[in-house]
Amino acid sequence: MKKFLFFDSEKCSACGACALACMDQNDIDIPAGEQPFRNTFTLEEKTGALHFYSVSCMHCEDAPCVMGCPCGCLYKDKETGFTLYDNTNCISCHSCAMACPYGVPTFRENGKMEKCDACIERQKAGMKPACVKVCPTGALVLLTEEEFRERQRIEQEKKAKLMMKKQFER
Repeated sequence: MKKFLFFDSEKCSACGACALACMDQNDIDIPAGEQPFRNTFTLEEKTGALHFYSVSCMHCEDAPCVMGCPCGCLYKDKETGFTLYDNTNCISCHSCAMACPYGVPTFRENGKMEKCDACIERQKAGMKPACVKVCPTGALVLLTEEEFRERQRIEQEKKAKLMMKKQFER
């Protein structure tokens, strides 16, 4: 069954709990200059309105990183749809990082590529991804394909209403 990591920016407070959980889950060493696979940041509009974001691998349906890797280290998991990797054969060419529109693939000290794998091993054990488990506001959730499509529909509806409202305010 396909699964999706869904991020609701309206619920995010940019607390960073997801990034900390990611670092803990993946043994990421910040003092050594390593970055977590998930980061949070805040954008401020000219009006002063704040928007919070939590960014990681988007697990693209037609993932450019998968197509960009000459060694076949990246692949789409047939069951979940997540973009996973086995860096055993990684030659550190950075083709995946150059192909990724989000610049997600990271290269560790050993030269091997790593990235968010949606905590696939945790999921196989019946647990939620670490970032989802610790999110205090419910901004990050793991959804089935049906749940994801419904959330997308709701989000598109909200955007359409907002656009109509702005159109009539002129």
